[in-house]
Amino acid sequence: MTQTQRNRLIHTLSLSASKTADGFLDAKLVLSWLMSTLGAPSALIGLLVPIREAGALLPQLVIARVMAGWAERRWMWALGAFGQALGALVIGAAALLLEGTAAGIVICAGLAFAALSRAVCSTSYKDVLGRTVPKAQRGSVTGLASSVGAIAVVAFAALLIVGAERMAIVLAAVFGAALFWMIASLTFTRLKEDPAETEENPAPIAFLDTLRAAPALRRFIAARAALTATALAPPFLVTLDRAGSESWFSGLGALLLASAIAALISGWAWGRVSDHSSRQTLAIAGAIASVTLIAAVFIRVEIAAPLAIFAIMFAHQGVRTARSTHLVDMAAEEDRPAWTAVSNTVIGGVLVLGAGLGVLADNAGTEVTLIVLSAMAALGALLSLTLDEVQTKTD
Repeated sequence: MTQTQRNRLIHTLSLSASKTADGFLDAKLVLSWLMSTLGAPSALIGLLVPIREAGALLPQLVIARVMAGWAERRWMWALGAFGQALGALVIGAAALLLEGTAAGIVICAGLAFAALSRAVCSTSYKDVLGRTVPKAQRGSVTGLASSVGAIAVVAFAALLIVGAERMAIVLAAVFGAALFWMIASLTFTRLKEDPAETEENPAPIAFLDTLRAAPALRRFIAARAALTATALAPPFLVTLDRAGSESWFSGLGALLLASAIAALISGWAWGRVSDHSSRQTLAIAGAIASVTLIAAVFIRVEIAAPLAIFAIMFAHQGVRTARSTHLVDMAAEEDRPAWTAVSNTVIGGVLVLGAGLGVLADNAGTEVTLIVLSAMAALGALLSLTLDEVQTKTD
């Protein structure tokens, strides 16, 4: 086995374990259900997604500055994965020992720690991937890992659908997430990585200067910001489905199953397509999301809601795979940490502002909110077409 093949295998195994843990500890579905069952107040439940998403993105400028002093950055990713395992253990302990507000506070704290640890992983991963896997193979690695990780989540969802002891199954999944992150952490340390150039006293990343000097990065961030519609839409689709629906499609297991099957089917395919053209992949995924959200508003039959959830998860997987591939292929090696941190910081702010969509839904209705999100996705698709074809450029 060549070093490149070995590195690809380690990336796939580590990322598969991490994505499995992500599915087991899904903030939008699993943790919301868990906190609701434990009697936590709605205000705390409403903080889960902002904590999870923004907490993983906003600290990355600071983390990127720290990373500049690390020569072997696989250790940062391994440390971040281990931190996520500790956060999952805190959440599991709270669910076992506490109830009500106390349980909600501790679960949110555990999730915040896991989100900060995830920020370490996110900041370091693209840099390590870019230096250990050739350009034409990077999307395949992340796409395959998404599909492999989804298999475990399908099994989890199936257990929730047919099992009677749902709380026991969810608790087992929470502690299982901790185990998978520990496995991912240990596996990633085996990666063969050439030392990166380091800075003993790295200067703070000049946020505005980085944006001003890189028009390609600005266009990418604008497209990615509009495509956050694929991440923000699922809770509103669930709300729309719950209105008068008592079918099995509305259960936690069915929602997880739709998400996992979408990841399983789309992960490898999106990876291959994004290796060919990440800009076109972003545009296609945005178009799918836009059409799906409009259809969910105007086609009101029972089967439409689960199909919409599947389609939006499919589109979201395409956005996630293509945005990672595009940024890694677009940025020069020395620019990747800063560009990743700046991009993720902006998107973290966008996701915080996305909390305002809940206010819009309360005042104007879920349907209006979905139409707004559809327009955002369509805009993201159009902006994606303005990006460069980075796969035709050489490293």
